[in-house]
Amino acid sequence: MKVYEKEVDIEKLEQIERGKRIKDIREKELKMKKTQLGKEIGISGQFLGLVESGKGNLVYKSVKKLMDLSGHSADYILYGLDDSVIKETKKYLEKYTEKEIIQAMNVIKEITLFIKE
Repeated sequence: MKVYEKEVDIEKLEQIERGKRIKDIREKELKMKKTQLGKEIGISGQFLGLVESGKGNLVYKSVKKLMDLSGHSADYILYGLDDSVIKETKKYLEKYTEKEIIQAMNVIKEITLFIKE
């Protein structure tokens, strides 16, 4: 098998896995029908079915809408990378202002620089 064919096979497997994640988000988390979610993210339910079965891909605009609806990161939707830390962090930071968060980040930055020295 040539290198190109292996790359195509890997991409196809990734597309199938991505479709499964999107289907799980729709069914288990959002509890929506294909037509409902399709409408929310700007595609038809039929095309969403193709995406979920690994035969199609979402465009950026639809991925962004799915991120907003589900609370998942693009890294999770597209690649399956764990985003639970991001979700937990967002939950904890909701009660703080942007200014307070920036101040805290600056303190953390100073601490890491101090530890490195």
